[in-house]
Amino acid sequence: MIGNRPVIAVPMGDPAGIGPEIVLRAAMSQEVAEKSCFLVVGNAEILQRALTFPNMPEVQIHVIEKAAEGCYQAGIMNVIHLDNISVNDYEIGTVSAACGRAAYEYIEKSIQLAMSGEADAVSTTPINKESLHAAEVPYIGHTEIFGALTSTEDPLTIFEVRNTLVFFLTRHVSLRRACDLITKERLMDYVKRSFAVMKQLGLEDPSMAVAGLNPHCGEHGLFGDEEVREVTPAVLQLQKEGYKVYGPIGADSVFFQAMEGKYDSVMSLYHDQGHIATKTVDFYRTISITGGMPILRTSVDHGTAFDVAGKGIATSISMEEAILVAAKYAPNFRKSHLS
Repeated sequence: MIGNRPVIAVPMGDPAGIGPEIVLRAAMSQEVAEKSCFLVVGNAEILQRALTFPNMPEVQIHVIEKAAEGCYQAGIMNVIHLDNISVNDYEIGTVSAACGRAAYEYIEKSIQLAMSGEADAVSTTPINKESLHAAEVPYIGHTEIFGALTSTEDPLTIFEVRNTLVFFLTRHVSLRRACDLITKERLMDYVKRSFAVMKQLGLEDPSMAVAGLNPHCGEHGLFGDEEVREVTPAVLQLQKEGYKVYGPIGADSVFFQAMEGKYDSVMSLYHDQGHIATKTVDFYRTISITGGMPILRTSVDHGTAFDVAGKGIATSISMEEAILVAAKYAPNFRKSHLS
């Protein structure tokens, strides 16, 4: 914390993508400046070039070595500069090993800042999985990188939109595999871990609804029995243990009910179930949170957008929202780890 504002470290993302543009635009936000001290871990030369793209704002780039050296006000971009790539090393909008390596190093440094306590949270920008692979980075994406570098086994993926938290029982597996992973034991484990995360974020008495897998939750086994065999027994056992968990509730209505305030959170049983429900409501303000780690991480939930990179048209709404969500939860998260 600097004053009463949490320090949010933002890795610049893939240099060939829209990361440099959206962090620069976010630096102009008065709300972001009022609620956080956000700094970028990246490359000052690349950020300076991004300012020459069409329609970019006038931002002052301020290179620092430590968070305490920053000047945190709208219009100033505080940058911890890593001299790990040149603008001559890649082409905007293309897969590049050099960019994959640089993007990984920005994340690595941001995690170090958070682990040491110099930053209160990390808000990530887009990275490109092909570029990471080309750079021989041994992780498929952000969640895996954060898990490895914080020594966290199986971090939780969470979305927030309209003050509703959506947790995911399964993530990057096939739909067929996801169905196999819906077991009583796994669901109970994930719900318990999810409740622990919600309390870290400041929800004192959280509640959760579990989405159904099959249409109408299978109609008592008429078309699909996963709810009868696995989901309902898990919910009943969790209720006996004192958890405010309900369901299964049909996936066509449970997310709406939660966003109306009936539940604090929803357990999505597979990747697209929760992604479609949240992003259709508000694509740019659906923010990803990684839970179960010793540090707090939020993220934009869109890609590197190679097709528009360098054109000066990328919106920073999601970047700003990710920083604001991190700033909202950082004080409670910090308190939970100090107590």
